[in-house]
Amino acid sequence: MIEIAGIETAAERIAGHVVRTPTVPSPGLSALLGVPVTAKLELLQRTGSFKVRGAAAKLLSLGEAERAAGVVAVSGGNHGIALAVMAAALDVKATVVMPRSAPARAVEIAESAGASVRLTDDMDGAFDLTARLREEGLTLVHPFDDPVVIAGQGTVGLEFAADAGELTDVLVSIGGGGLISGVAAALRALRPGVRIWGVETEGAQAMSQALAAGGPVPVKLTSIVSTLSAPAVSRLTYEHVSALVHEVLVVPDREAVRGSLDLADHAKVWAEPAAGCLLPAARRVLERVGEGARLGLVVCGGNATTGDMIAWAEHFRLR
Repeated sequence: MIEIAGIETAAERIAGHVVRTPTVPSPGLSALLGVPVTAKLELLQRTGSFKVRGAAAKLLSLGEAERAAGVVAVSGGNHGIALAVMAAALDVKATVVMPRSAPARAVEIAESAGASVRLTDDMDGAFDLTARLREEGLTLVHPFDDPVVIAGQGTVGLEFAADAGELTDVLVSIGGGGLISGVAAALRALRPGVRIWGVETEGAQAMSQALAAGGPVPVKLTSIVSTLSAPAVSRLTYEHVSALVHEVLVVPDREAVRGSLDLADHAKVWAEPAAGCLLPAARRVLERVGEGARLGLVVCGGNATTGDMIAWAEHFRLR
């Protein structure tokens, strides 16, 4: 299990390479949900999501031989962007493997940063190709199955605990589980009374299915939310979530997209559906915990384009 000391070490390591993102009360979301809401705005992070924290922590931990070999990562979008940008900044050659469903903008940004981008038919194929490239000698920077990466993501929780007012419940999106594992480890150490809720989208339910099965299992991916679409969680993230997270909620893609539109309308932030899913989940949390709740939302990323959002809104007839 990741300890708070490891997260504090990661924070020292990545200082100067990442942004200490704003933690702000949201009057708009508070009015919308009827309770005080505080948002941690990781969409304002370098590369547009929290992922740069874990990527920076891992790259800065590598030895000379590992750096010289070059690094490889599999990604639904944001991890690949983060690795490409940080690798370029640290003069490390990077290869990013993405499924063809990954946002075109993510591919473009990774390539423009200097990474070699390899596309596969689906996420399973992306993980398979990444494994082969690792066997050829590249150094793996896994998006979630790595304690150093998780500790880097945990710096989100470290900052949230320091900067937020009183909170009763914190909601965090789940793909492979690296972010929620790190955030939960930090908050359990620093704010042990806070309940932590995970949120997935239907068709990207790797963690909730793992919890039901008693361990990681492969899942069929059908969600439009590619940045949450891990074909399975890892034993490492499963153990953190099963031990530290109150419950994992699952919301439909349509509601995740609606949540992104609500975040734009009420919080004045441009968030991708991986963060938009927090709002419908927050309503369910409030139904369960009743009066007196004070919510914290980790707004994990904002790398959806206006074209993406228009297309999704039209597909789900939200506008």
